[in-house]
Amino acid sequence: MAATVDDETAPRPHPGTRPSAPRQPLVLRSSGAALRAPWRLAGGARRAAEARLRRVTALFEHRPYEEGDIEVEGLTLHFERHGTGPRVLVFLHGLLLDAQLNRRLAADLAERGMQVLLLDLPGHGGSDKPRHASVHRMDSYAHYVVALLDELDIDQAVVGGVSLGANVSLQVAVQAPDRVRGLLVEMPVLEWAVPGAAVVFLPLLLGVHYAAPLVRAIASIARRLPRSRIAALDSVVTMLGLEPEESAAVLHGMLVGPITPTYEDRQAVTAPTLVIGHRIDFIHPFTDADHLTRQLANARLLEARSILELRVAPDRLTAEIAAFLDDVWRETPDERRGRSGAVPA
Repeated sequence: MAATVDDETAPRPHPGTRPSAPRQPLVLRSSGAALRAPWRLAGGARRAAEARLRRVTALFEHRPYEEGDIEVEGLTLHFERHGTGPRVLVFLHGLLLDAQLNRRLAADLAERGMQVLLLDLPGHGGSDKPRHASVHRMDSYAHYVVALLDELDIDQAVVGGVSLGANVSLQVAVQAPDRVRGLLVEMPVLEWAVPGAAVVFLPLLLGVHYAAPLVRAIASIARRLPRSRIAALDSVVTMLGLEPEESAAVLHGMLVGPITPTYEDRQAVTAPTLVIGHRIDFIHPFTDADHLTRQLANARLLEARSILELRVAPDRLTAEIAAFLDDVWRETPDERRGRSGAVPA
């Protein structure tokens, strides 16, 4: 597929991908003097205003990337490719969200030399949305991640994701351990979180069934909204644009399938793992992240300050993630085998 990108610094497209749509330069307009003219302020006030401006502008993701589709067992799956090179990270979105959620992280890691693939799982984003639950089990989703690696001729990758994507990445490590160079697990959902997840997801499933006309009206409005170019926010708007039958199928699949690999399967995972958790969320309790770190043979726990840190103020966590990825790709297979051992107490 032919592709052109007008940015000379953009990565060259790979077969089966296409460049993202051209993006206009970002222009912020504000009536606030601090945002409009921080240079008119003095000393510390000017520096504080400039820092606020940088934080705001950083939310508007505009760096180029490529898009592509693969066909897997009759389903078309959409993905984004950020960066190039042999060091590959596949990073997965959360429940009902899509690749846009992680676009800023992908662009930041691509600038550090990583090739980052953001896959829209079935039922999400630009991928097909089958309306039967069996496709939407977490162990089924793991199968599609391996299919992406096969389609792109990638022997090994670091696999990870947030929430739903974190649990799917664990399933990938169980199903195809030889394909997983490492794991990047943000906010996993394990046994301690199941009651909280049921409290949220079961009413949500009943709601999309019994309030389908209202959900359909909201979806129609959401699909007409202009995109903000704040990628994580646009991911939420895309979620709101799902038809009720599409959301119901995904939620049903989550409830009927396995939430996480068994305790024994988790103990058998030897891939180097970075687990990210935070303390203010009963669906993703910090205890789950801590227990998972202790259960895996080669894992380290990184505490986030909040559920939003990696999306809103990501510099600290992104630096930690980049260092972890450097270590994983620097390590030889023999060194990895040597590091495998008993589960920490």
